Amino acid sequence: MFQIEFDTNTVVGIDLGTTNSLVAHMSATQPEVILGADGDKLVPSVVSLTPAGEIIVGNEARRELIDHPDCTIYSVKRLMGRGVGDVQQELKLFPFRIAEDSESVIRVRLGEKTFTPPEISAFILRQLKKNAEAALGERATKAVITVPAYFNDAQRQATRDAGRIAGLEVLRLVNEPTAAALAYGLDKRKEGIIAVYDLGGGTFDISILKLQEGIFEVLATNGDTHLGGDDIDNRLLHIALEDIQSEWTEDISHIGEAVQTLRRDVIKAKEALSFQPTAQIEFEWRGKSYHREITRELFENLIRDIVDRTLGPCRNCMKDAGVTPEQIDEVVMVGGSTRIPLVRSAVEVLFRARPHTELNPDEVVALGAAVQAGILAGTVENQLLLDVTPLSLGIETYGGVVSKIIHRNSTIPASASESFTTGVDGQTNVLIHVVQGERELAKDCRSLARFDLKDIAPMPAGMARIEVRFLIDANGILNVTARDARTGKEHSVEVTPSHGLTLEQVEAMYEASIEHAEEDLQTAQVAQARVDADAILLAIEKAKRNDAYRELDDNERRQIEDAVRGLQSVYHGEDHHLIREKIDALNDVTHHLAENMMNTAVSSALKGTKI
Repeated sequence: MFQIEFDTNTVVGIDLGTTNSLVAHMSATQPEVILGADGDKLVPSVVSLTPAGEIIVGNEARRELIDHPDCTIYSVKRLMGRGVGDVQQELKLFPFRIAEDSESVIRVRLGEKTFTPPEISAFILRQLKKNAEAALGERATKAVITVPAYFNDAQRQATRDAGRIAGLEVLRLVNEPTAAALAYGLDKRKEGIIAVYDLGGGTFDISILKLQEGIFEVLATNGDTHLGGDDIDNRLLHIALEDIQSEWTEDISHIGEAVQTLRRDVIKAKEALSFQPTAQIEFEWRGKSYHREITRELFENLIRDIVDRTLGPCRNCMKDAGVTPEQIDEVVMVGGSTRIPLVRSAVEVLFRARPHTELNPDEVVALGAAVQAGILAGTVENQLLLDVTPLSLGIETYGGVVSKIIHRNSTIPASASESFTTGVDGQTNVLIHVVQGERELAKDCRSLARFDLKDIAPMPAGMARIEVRFLIDANGILNVTARDARTGKEHSVEVTPSHGLTLEQVEAMYEASIEHAEEDLQTAQVAQARVDADAILLAIEKAKRNDAYRELDDNERRQIEDAVRGLQSVYHGEDHHLIREKIDALNDVTHHLAENMMNTAVSSALKGTKI
């Protein structure tokens, strides 16, 4: 067996964050975050185009938010792998200028130039790569990049594209909460159940992991792709803008430079309230000043509903994992917003355990990515990482029913296969319709891909054997292969939809499957009964052209005709029990016909044969 070897310290771990990004590597003893040229570990995920046409990144670009907001972009992670229709809510809160020609792929306008979100993310990755090479004294060409647990195929693929544009070979995409658990696993080797609560700048993730003998297995994940520290900033910003409009009788919300200056002052006050009981918002603009004192009590009342929104997904995640708060041994806090005392106290009350905050919550994801990089480079041993898929994956079968091949919360990497057959005589093409969701019928699930398996061997209905294999790789990308077992012909497709699911849609799909479970099952049973009815009615029509049918007496033929009419009379009804009853009745009166047909077939096969 061949094994890929990497040069030590050339595989870096990258936390490509909504608000800030970091790069880390495995030193001889532990993971370490790499400093930038400005001496800061955090690289703000901000990109700006200067009047001279130069791209700048990080702290330098963040300063341009005030003077040149139309040439600067932040929180671009919210746009990764998504279409224009998916980001209308974000456009209300962020000064993104979407190019007029944007359709399925978003293009953001900076000054007079346009860029896709992966291209903008690539500028950030390129800066992190540059920082790593300067610190390590060698080329950094390979990377492990973290993504939110609920990034879908399109968003993950966009992240890989960003890495490739930046000149990085992306060896692995790792869920952010999983990376955090891996970072804490360096000095906590005991077995147990761990909850990872990750409240970052733009996304919230909760994961329940099982740690056993060095193996981290994600039992379940949940969260909200539209919830994070940005929402807290926007809440305070909105209140400050209202105050200013009232005091100054002037609306400055449409002035980009003013809003960004105020946002900076609001964030400064928010951060101070994590460590002191009061903070001041002090804002100066065109000779006017705005001042407001914010107490921690007022601040907590203002953001309590935002914090509470994180608790619902936590409860759902525990339910999916099949654990209670008492069974959770450790709680890990990730993301800068977890410094807020209200967040920590709410998490402690919910999980009934004091959360771990020993590692810097801003750095822990990057540290975990560095550990995964060390695993791939061979410098860290005896570690294995397992993730899960959030929704079931399957294909549409005859009658519109879904056959689930990989089930919800299955551990990935994962592969599974099932065999199917044809529904029409002489069929040479089979349409494979890949769907995602928990409902019983394909029309109620999300369509991921359609492709044809062509040139299969023409055979009677039900005789062909089509093997369908699903493979989800370690990055959560799905590959589907359909193969004709007789001819060996096959076709594969990699599922990378242009528009991704938000977490709200994932949760809605799951909740709908529970809400409609009974009627879905009823509908699926009716559909399957009709499929079976079609098969036996077709078989009877074929039999009527056979000598064995003509050999039946009039009474037997009349019984068969009566049973056929009886089945046809209930075929379009919604009572699957009645359809099954009529199918059984038709089976009962065709036993003699089946025996005659078998005898005729055997006699024909043995004709002229000597025994």
